[in-house]
Amino acid sequence: VQLVESGGGLVQAGDSLRLSCVASGPSFNRYSVGWFRQAPGKEREFVAAIRRNGGPTFYADSVKGRFTTSRDNTKNTADLQMNSLKPEDTAVYFCAVTQTDILSTVRLEKSYHYWGQGTLVTVSS
Repeated sequence: VQLVESGGGLVQAGDSLRLSCVASGPSFNRYSVGWFRQAPGKEREFVAAIRRNGGPTFYADSVKGRFTTSRDNTKNTADLQMNSLKPEDTAVYFCAVTQTDILSTVRLEKSYHYWGQGTLVTVSS
């Protein structure tokens, strides 16, 4: 599976962005999709995940209520809608896929088999 993210950019605090992840390869609907981010000088962290069939979804506490993830298995795509962005949301955002859909494991970076190259989101204050 190959993954390509898009939609990053430079925005001001309070703005919104929508990231997209397009998958190529078979059986996209067999994978849960996770979103991670890595801020400068920090480790990569879990942001959100969505199960194979589109629900339920899981979020890090830092983005809960502001970010929403969705997917369209007919188009092999997943999105991350980010609202009320804050400067601390600045990071490179990655999508990734895993065959697990258990809450305790979809939050773990090591659970993921395939990764996109990342897209940079910069939020200015």
